[in-house]
Amino acid sequence: MTDPIQMPNPIEPVKPAAATPQATPTAAVEAKDFKSILLDSLDEVNRLQTEADRGVQQLLTGETDNVAEVLAAVNKAGVAFDLLMEIRNKLTDAYREIQEMRL
Repeated sequence: MTDPIQMPNPIEPVKPAAATPQATPTAAVEAKDFKSILLDSLDEVNRLQTEADRGVQQLLTGETDNVAEVLAAVNKAGVAFDLLMEIRNKLTDAYREIQEMRL
């Protein structure tokens, strides 16, 4: 007679991984409140704007001839500023919507 087919490695159901403190997203990031995140973002945009202005000044005075680096700094500062303005617009819209709510 024939023997039944034996699988060398039977398939076992997948078990969920045990949660470790290193694997949780909140463990790696320290908790910050909204105000501090917003102020940090404003400082970063200001730093990028200052860096771009310094690069343009150096390009105009002849201290540097690396146009690509200055252009990249100006573009980065522009994108950061545009993002900041969009966040401001969304916050303003949310504030107006909350004002219009009736209790």
